[in-house]
Amino acid sequence: MDLRRWHYFAVLAEEMHFTKAAARLFVSQPSLSQQIRAFEADLGVALLDRTGPRFTLTEAGRVAAVEARDLLDRLDRARGAITAAGRGDAGRLRIAYTRSAPGPLAGDLVAAYRERYPDVELALETGWTSLNLARLAAGEIDVGFVRPPVTAPDVEVAVVGSEEVLLVVPSGHALARRRGRVRRAAIAAEPVVFWPRENGPGQYDAISGQVWPGGLPPIVREEPEDEQLMRAVAEGAGLAAVPEHRARALRRRGVVLRRLEDPPPRIDLGLAWRAGSASPVVRAFVDLASSRPPGSE
Repeated sequence: MDLRRWHYFAVLAEEMHFTKAAARLFVSQPSLSQQIRAFEADLGVALLDRTGPRFTLTEAGRVAAVEARDLLDRLDRARGAITAAGRGDAGRLRIAYTRSAPGPLAGDLVAAYRERYPDVELALETGWTSLNLARLAAGEIDVGFVRPPVTAPDVEVAVVGSEEVLLVVPSGHALARRRGRVRRAAIAAEPVVFWPRENGPGQYDAISGQVWPGGLPPIVREEPEDEQLMRAVAEGAGLAAVPEHRARALRRRGVVLRRLEDPPPRIDLGLAWRAGSASPVVRAFVDLASSRPPGSE
């Protein structure tokens, strides 16, 4: 059916006057009359009762007027939704945080995006760098927070923040009782608790290279999660190096947080997405991340 005729009839039903409706539609009155008759022929029913001095709507015409306005309103909403999706103003965005960055670096960016694009549905989950990269490759998420450097193929990464790495020591350790920053030489031979390198090779190497520039001391225990790592330190197994926001979020009895001497170790937080043609919602998120100066806390 010709949607233009639905529009013509809706306007005529509102004005109930051919001349006024024609002027509003910017068409001639004879042309409007012809289109209304064609619309009635399309439907196979009379919509106007033309027996009197002024036309009235038939019962079918009254129903058609309601349906025409509803149809046109739905078309307007559909057009708006489609246009918004094309601009990245609407749709669905799947985001994966990384467990090592529970603080404001990622959270503030997501909050800013949610405020700017309230009609985009966000699906949020949490993983770690290697898992988030695997999910990106599999198409299970659209963007993921990671710890650079990242060498995965077909993935682009933008740095969105950085934070200091703190030393976590057992509360009974001699280093826990000292004031001031800890010298790297003082921990060069201390046993270490770490997580498996395959969870995030870039972060692992960045931390170990800055905290223990002479080479890692013996790793006496590996734990898959920072929660278990902090527990191991509290039990006296060894020292650990943890990003500041994560360390403070997981702080527990039996551990003390210490800063290292200058230059303090720092690691970046990155935003990763599949290379190539990104969807409008992904591009909008990436553009917002790129427009914000990388946080430094």
